[in-house]
Amino acid sequence: MEIRAVIDTNIWVSALLNPHGFPARLRQSFENGLFEAVISEPLLLELAAVLSRPRIKDKYNIASTDIEELLVLIEERADHVILSGDIAVCRDTNDNFVIETAIKGAAPHIVTRDDDIKFDRSVAVFLSAHGISVSSVARFLSLLQKR
Repeated sequence: MEIRAVIDTNIWVSALLNPHGFPARLRQSFENGLFEAVISEPLLLELAAVLSRPRIKDKYNIASTDIEELLVLIEERADHVILSGDIAVCRDTNDNFVIETAIKGAAPHIVTRDDDIKFDRSVAVFLSAHGISVSSVARFLSLLQKR
């Protein structure tokens, strides 16, 4: 059975900013088919918006072609789910999209650096009830290596 995971926007952005870090290794694992990413329209739109911000794009000298390449990769290879917006467990409404994507996509893993998702007790209880764990990039890569 293939490992399914929702990769949060902050991880995809980091993968583009630092081609040698753990997030870049995660992207490479995705490209190599070691896991199936689950995505939704709100998460794709958020990623495109963040990567297009001048303070990100210009500061890190990210080429438009690199942004497009990442978005096309995710668009073509990830499993897309449709959200209804009926999850409201996080303080940040964008985090609710991450959680709903995992639930609707039957993804038992969320990979994120977002403290609201990682450390909020009510979020942890909610995710646990749905069989979803939150992982750091390093921990998720370790899980992939054990397969």
